[in-house]
Amino acid sequence: MASVWGELKRRNVVRVAFAYAIVSWLILQLTDVLMSLLSLPEWVGGFVFLLLVIGFLLALVLSWAYELTPEGLKKEKDVDRSASIAHLTGRKLDFIIIGVLIIAVAMFTLDKFVWTEGEAPSATANSEQRAIAVLPFINMSSDPEQGYFSDGLAEELLNLLTRIPELRVTSKTSAFSFKEKDIKIADIGRELGVGHILEGSVRRSGNTVRITAQLIDVTTDAHLWSKTWDRTFDDIFAIQDEIAEAVVDALKLRLLGDTPRALETTPEAYALYLQGRSLAAQRTADSLLRAEALMKRALEIDNEYAPAWVQLANIYILGARVGSWHPNEAYPLVRAAAMEALRLDANNAEAHATLSSVARTYDYDLETARAEQQLASTLAPGNSDFQGSASRLALITGDYDETIRLGEEAALGDPLNWETKLMLGFGYFYADRIDEAISVYREVIALNPLAANAHIFLGQTLLVSGDYDAALEEMNKEVRDGHRLAGRALVFQAMGDSERAAAELDELIALGYTWTYEIAMVHAYRGELDEAFTWLDRAIDRRDTSLTNILGDPFVDNLRDDPRFDAVLERLGHKAP
Repeated sequence: MASVWGELKRRNVVRVAFAYAIVSWLILQLTDVLMSLLSLPEWVGGFVFLLLVIGFLLALVLSWAYELTPEGLKKEKDVDRSASIAHLTGRKLDFIIIGVLIIAVAMFTLDKFVWTEGEAPSATANSEQRAIAVLPFINMSSDPEQGYFSDGLAEELLNLLTRIPELRVTSKTSAFSFKEKDIKIADIGRELGVGHILEGSVRRSGNTVRITAQLIDVTTDAHLWSKTWDRTFDDIFAIQDEIAEAVVDALKLRLLGDTPRALETTPEAYALYLQGRSLAAQRTADSLLRAEALMKRALEIDNEYAPAWVQLANIYILGARVGSWHPNEAYPLVRAAAMEALRLDANNAEAHATLSSVARTYDYDLETARAEQQLASTLAPGNSDFQGSASRLALITGDYDETIRLGEEAALGDPLNWETKLMLGFGYFYADRIDEAISVYREVIALNPLAANAHIFLGQTLLVSGDYDAALEEMNKEVRDGHRLAGRALVFQAMGDSERAAAELDELIALGYTWTYEIAMVHAYRGELDEAFTWLDRAIDRRDTSLTNILGDPFVDNLRDDPRFDAVLERLGHKAP
């Protein structure tokens, strides 16, 4: 045995094997980078590995059977041992091995201690900016009412994945718009601007669940990963964690930290939580009251489940908008629920985003709103909803370039969400980019012809551009009565028909206190300053969300030179100019 080992070393077979192994490792690392950069299929990596294995065996055979001489390559048996230069060739191989080893160690060090700190080279940028959409899971249960569970599971996975900085995740609004639609994966991926889609199905019977999930490459329509679980409902959180880990592995993401994990609760509390969230998504006064009851029942079972506290806060925010609760009643409840969520989970991104909403909408504390928004975006950088909220905050502060930048980023992650595009339209409008605003508002209407606010804002933009007839046509299409009346009043006033404008304003006032800002806006446009300031005070008292537009709203320009306007801005958290 010793003589065989000695002969292997003399013929440099050992050195060739060692050098080949290091070079092969470097080639595999380069292949991995190129696969990510060029979106090559998985089989390419396996094919390269197979070629390297075959090459390894061939290199060993050749190094045993042949020797490099001054006259060239000769069979080893034909070389005179006294004239052999194998020892010199071995020294050259030693230098080659040392050089390649230095390169390998440098790459390993960069990979583990530099690139993992967030400074990966541009070749890996593509793999660290993967885009994915989570489609609503199909309800395979015999009971159609179990749809809340399949949708809820998909949304939970979506929220889990948004906490991975290296992943861009399409918002629920866009991803779920394809529910129950027979559309090819490639077409969905193209519309959403993503390279990968996670889809699946759920069958629940009593305490037993069967969950199937698969990750699909949009370009090739290939299944990168697929798995089915037959478990009890108690294992639902472990399944969510396994799916998130599988996505990370399949996409070859290099994470800065551990894969995020789902927070757990009891099966009973979780079922109530998902039911309540499903009801809240309907956004009606009645559904939100019922959602509140279910969420409170979930918290009676487990009052330390932070996501339920966050959803309770969200229910109160939505309820304040649609009339389930008065804002002065709802927002203290929002704050209390969000604070309780953070007591239980200090890194809960949604809770920080909720506190930002409270600060900007109810407290008029813009500094706190910015700080909480930044925390939310840092904790869940893949959440396009947070980018939309940041865009709204920039709009409130009058930074319209930032509004547009963030709005465009939000639209990238949520391309089919008309509300996201509406905010982008605001940015263009207040930045006096009228043509772009008109174009975006028309996109909103194409996505949802019945979108609240879309027609009035398109009408206002057309009014500013001087196209009164087109503006009036859009105002007439507005679905919300208050906005329609306010919009018509503005157009008639611009046309010089003050009497018809006054009639529309009277009808608007008759609708009640809900339209405080719009009433103030029409008064201001008509030059009725005292009435405008009276209604602005009422708007502030009831926390009218339309006050977010006041800095750039051209229809209140008549108020800006009045000293009372500075006092209004100060009450809203702005520094007076």
